[in-house]
Amino acid sequence: MFSPWPFLTPRRSLAALAAVAVLAPLTACGGGDGKGDGAGNGGKTELTVLAASSLTDVFTAAGKAYEKEHPDTKVNFSFAGSQQLAAQVEQGAPADALVTADTPTMEGLSGETGEPEVIAKNRLVIATGEGNPKKVESLRDLTDSKLKVVLAAPEVPVGRYSKQVLDAQKLKVEPVSRETNVRQVLSKVELGEADAGIVYQTDAATAPDKVDAVTIPDKQNAIASYPAATLKESGHRKEAAAFVQWLRSPEAQKLLRKAGFQKP
Repeated sequence: MFSPWPFLTPRRSLAALAAVAVLAPLTACGGGDGKGDGAGNGGKTELTVLAASSLTDVFTAAGKAYEKEHPDTKVNFSFAGSQQLAAQVEQGAPADALVTADTPTMEGLSGETGEPEVIAKNRLVIATGEGNPKKVESLRDLTDSKLKVVLAAPEVPVGRYSKQVLDAQKLKVEPVSRETNVRQVLSKVELGEADAGIVYQTDAATAPDKVDAVTIPDKQNAIASYPAATLKESGHRKEAAAFVQWLRSPEAQKLLRKAGFQKP
């Protein structure tokens, strides 16, 4: 999937070999076959963008839109929890840009990235089964011991935001599981393995026929910021910078608004 890595420093070369084993299974390609730079791809520049899993649907569409505007560039995405993406960057996985679902994760990689820019914001909702069979109406309802609640792990941005809003209300919730990204939380609710879970409103919106979204009042909610940055070890820093800049363009912002994301 990836070309040889002449741009990796000696310190990173061995780590990159291990990191690719983590990176490869997570990669979902936007608008192409994901081959290495120029390999069987008409000489196009290929970018690998590590992106938070909550961006899966909108970035798949954004990648196609970007490629249409920039026919000489192909964009491949690897979606995972922000903490997993950070680990990939630290291990030297070959990539060109990073978009996380929170600023602390990005700030923790300041030595590895260019200057980040927030491209969107998001909010939390309570996802329940279709029709809300357990009649969940508020965060307080999640404390019911009879309710099967699933949350993201506190190391994950959405898990940290969830803990923040629950702690602020002095609510103790005992989840049946803690997941490694927001899509896994949503999946548990979709499959009926959990009665409720806290997810981003944009994730709940991707499954309107399978889950209901219970609004969390503004005064009890948390705002998630999504910073994007180029990676200093990128072999295509100019092209990566162009893509990051494009994410704040009117066309990209229109796609983000349509998916339910808020303005930066």
